[in-house]
Amino acid sequence: MKFQEMTAFEINDVDRENILVVLPIAAVEQHGPHMPTGTDNFLCTGVAEALEQAMPEKILLAPTQWLGASAHHLRIGATLDTPLEVYIETLMGMARSVLNDGFRRILLLNGHGGNIDPMRVALRRIQNEYVDRLLTAACYWDVADELIKQALEGGHKFVGHACEFETSMLMHLRPELVKGELLKDAGELISDNLGGVYVSRDLRQRTAEGCTGRPDLASAEKGSVLFAGIVEALTATVDSLLAQPTGTEYADHLF
Repeated sequence: MKFQEMTAFEINDVDRENILVVLPIAAVEQHGPHMPTGTDNFLCTGVAEALEQAMPEKILLAPTQWLGASAHHLRIGATLDTPLEVYIETLMGMARSVLNDGFRRILLLNGHGGNIDPMRVALRRIQNEYVDRLLTAACYWDVADELIKQALEGGHKFVGHACEFETSMLMHLRPELVKGELLKDAGELISDNLGGVYVSRDLRQRTAEGCTGRPDLASAEKGSVLFAGIVEALTATVDSLLAQPTGTEYADHLF
């Protein structure tokens, strides 16, 4: 079920207890010389829509919130950003909208690294208002760590930025948007970790051209495998979230 394609009366008839409301969140920002600024939006939306198609009776899919927390890309340019506090409040508002409408389970499905901290803060801030609900959040790739490690050939066995992973995924979904002639090794990624201490650096400080890893090793075939595996893993995640009881306390889980 797609929220924006339904009438208010149809949504009113949706089972609040046995449906997971999926709220995709992404970003529009620079993705190096070879990828479009809408990469995160295209990928997150593509995964979310494929998930809804796989289990339409179990999901109520909201439209993707394309504006994200992207301040760490601004100095490179070609980036749309919203201040952190505004973004956190936006996510809280999105969540409250469906929770106050009676839905009992939500998933913020994220497609942008910069949104990770804000989405967790947003859920933390509203947690005490909805202790009888299931409030969850994840990056769409979180459910497929092993698949990603096995599929990627470069030294970066993780999801970076305009990297081997994202480039492969977009080659699968929107190949006409990838500038193949510009694919190359992105060079060294300057770490944001110094002996266990987090160092706040933006993408201009950490990368040569605003991308990471080995996009030159990307392929549509690799993207197809990754996409299918992620959607399959997410269907299992949805079933798991729908099986989780709501309104429980610690003692309720003791046997």
